[in-house]
Amino acid sequence: MQLHDGVAALVAELDVEHGPGHGKGRHAIASCLRGGGAYANAMRLTNVAHLRLPFGRLLGYDVTVGPPGGELPVSFDQARHVGAGDRAGSWMALSFRLPHAVEPDDLATAWLAVVQRHGTLRTVFTPGSDGPRLHEVEVGPGGWTEHPIWPGQAVNAALRDVLDDACAPYATPSHRLCLLTTADGPTVVVGADHAHTDMWSMLVIARDLLSALAAVRRGETPHFAPAPAFAEHTAALEQREAAPADVRERWAQVITDGGGVMPRFPMPLGEVTTLQRERVEVRDVLDVDDLAAFSAEARERGVSTLALVVSSMTEVTRTLAGQPLRALFPVHSRYEPTWHDSVGWFITNSVLVCDDPEPRASSAAVKEAVELGSWPLADVLAPWGGMPDAPGMFAISWLDLRRLPVRVDAAGLEAQYVGAEVLTDGVMLWFVLDETGLHLRCRYPDTELARRNVGGWLDALVAHVCAHAQVSAGGRLRVADEVFRVRRAQREDVPALVALLADDPIGATREGAELVRYETAFDAVARDTSHYLAAVVDAEDRIVGTMQLTILPGLSRGGATRMQVEGVRVASALRGRGLGAAMLGWAHGHGAARGATLAQLTTDLARDRARAFYLRLGYEETHAGLKRKL
Repeated sequence: MQLHDGVAALVAELDVEHGPGHGKGRHAIASCLRGGGAYANAMRLTNVAHLRLPFGRLLGYDVTVGPPGGELPVSFDQARHVGAGDRAGSWMALSFRLPHAVEPDDLATAWLAVVQRHGTLRTVFTPGSDGPRLHEVEVGPGGWTEHPIWPGQAVNAALRDVLDDACAPYATPSHRLCLLTTADGPTVVVGADHAHTDMWSMLVIARDLLSALAAVRRGETPHFAPAPAFAEHTAALEQREAAPADVRERWAQVITDGGGVMPRFPMPLGEVTTLQRERVEVRDVLDVDDLAAFSAEARERGVSTLALVVSSMTEVTRTLAGQPLRALFPVHSRYEPTWHDSVGWFITNSVLVCDDPEPRASSAAVKEAVELGSWPLADVLAPWGGMPDAPGMFAISWLDLRRLPVRVDAAGLEAQYVGAEVLTDGVMLWFVLDETGLHLRCRYPDTELARRNVGGWLDALVAHVCAHAQVSAGGRLRVADEVFRVRRAQREDVPALVALLADDPIGATREGAELVRYETAFDAVARDTSHYLAAVVDAEDRIVGTMQLTILPGLSRGGATRMQVEGVRVASALRGRGLGAAMLGWAHGHGAARGATLAQLTTDLARDRARAFYLRLGYEETHAGLKRKL
């Protein structure tokens, strides 16, 4: 069951079970946010207690469900999850806003088309003498129910109650389509018990629901070809060969080193012999620029971005706890493109162990974890009677949304992944990468000791990762024996940037307005993260170069994204020494990292030397640039 490299690079799923008690309770969370507007378009990973919803009418769609039919195979993780019984908080959801008003019955028609496409949405669990049983069912049209929002009750609390009730493991069915109608427009929430879905699946559901709704709006009957069902995936896994002896031995060694149980958080959590209220911290770790720099540093070191983060976690764990990094490590089991458009719980679990923060050692640890998770686990864990859980279990998940083959317009839809409120005795850490940067969410027991130890560990980790980004290769320019650095310009840089723009015969005739006009223009540029106004500094932090890069998505050239290059300037004392070429080389990497396939610029016809410079760098004079004053 070897994972293909492309899927293995995605590596982690966004949830993992922590034992039979998890998923219970409803308690407040705390959020720790760094940054602000630069993250506004992120696919948020939030908690139902922090989900921001406008006030309106909350509707839920009741489908009709037939009696349990044919029996289907149950996966290892489904058996663990459902075997813990019905409980609140075992679900996950996706919330998104529709751009137009919608008739509830049109939305219901679209939803039924999605349910008919995905087999796992037409299955239910029933208790069995030897564990849960999974059955096929017929799902048909039903009707809408209005769920009351009581006086003084928050909308998200009412939604939580609905999903806790409708999306329990043994519910029939254990998924729910909700519609919140408000003066600001409709918000759709799709929730499902974790046994039937994962975060990748939630994107598939959203994409298919939007596609079906568009067909309904056109007056068409939505129809999809059936996607391969998750039960087929479970059956295929059961037919795969058992893990070889060396994999079994490594699993045994890791469990033995952990005291006979799965890896636990390396620092005390306080009283966790009973489940505790959860505390959730959400942190925006790196914005898009810092993530690009961090990833460039990883490439220079010959490792993945994940490996470099593991390196930081290993260093922090060794410093604060004097122990290696040990964690449960979920990995995707969508090992073939066959399953990319399917809905189900396509994960398997592994263990990540790293005792050396050197990046290549961390990379080797990640590769070992993928290998250890690439075999049927029921057989591997049979000597322990299944996964040997224990209070304090530590799990790390990683998901790079940029690399998923399924996309929705997260920014336009204001899409949010929504987690349930639970009681917990362990530590769960999610890393999510998207077009806005690197984000993390951590859930842990809300004890005084856990706040101190987990919170301190997170503080140290974020600081370590940010420090990596700040000194990374991503922003360094080596020119002869000098090193320069590219960074995003700050407001206080404006006078120096204007001086550079004016430092040539043509620029001197164009620049010279009052400083406040430049500051106003800078504010407009800085608010829009599609612009990158660069300040290039020397070893003494003096600004010696600038350029403005703008990412321009478009439909032409097959939907190509372009990068517009403007205002390239190098301090007169440094011209002719290669700094300009180094800046443009950096700019090309900046554009490519953001999906641009074409760099374009214009230069004044009077700038003969500039034209020759750009031609030497591979630019071609294929178009005539035109300008008109307005």
